[in-house]
Amino acid sequence: MQPEPTANRPQTRIQRRNRQAILDAALDVFSQHGFRGATLDQIAEVAGLSKPNLLYYFPSKEAIHEQLLTGLLDIWLDPLRKLDPKGDPLREILAYVHRKLELSRDYPRESRLFANEILQGASRIERVLATVLRDLVDRKARVLMRWMEEGRIAALPPHHLIFSIWALTQHYADFDVQVRAVLGPGHDPYAEADAFLETLFRRLLAI
Repeated sequence: MQPEPTANRPQTRIQRRNRQAILDAALDVFSQHGFRGATLDQIAEVAGLSKPNLLYYFPSKEAIHEQLLTGLLDIWLDPLRKLDPKGDPLREILAYVHRKLELSRDYPRESRLFANEILQGASRIERVLATVLRDLVDRKARVLMRWMEEGRIAALPPHHLIFSIWALTQHYADFDVQVRAVLGPGHDPYAEADAFLETLFRRLLAI
């Protein structure tokens, strides 16, 4: 039996490649079937590995899922972290909208993975949602509220402004098939959405 990899033992190139293959395969399987519908056999098959080989790198389906969600949350929260309290309010908010839309374009599987986790009750990330995410959103909501009180953007419920940005950007990843079916060929959903959302939020936030 091969020794179990440890955090203190450097991984070989093949081990790094196999580990990444498992995570890529799991992202495909989880984003299509959700956590409950996904199996280790499916992940191993997509990764091109045997199930025992997969278990050498990850002890369980839960461990793979947790690894994916941990990395995803860091990516997902980064655009909101970059909203600068010292910047121009409208420019900062529009930049946040653009960054969120880019994430949906560039990471559609990750977006669907996160959406599936939320729809299934978020039991594996509920603690993070109620602490890390809530704290970050509360801090940025206070920035938005200050800008509103200073008369620099229109007065709106700041938390719901953030929620609306999430909904209007992540929709293009989570409902990609529907968007493309409705628009038909010859359309670039993300380019069109980018222009539309800029107009929408400029008008929404105008004094």
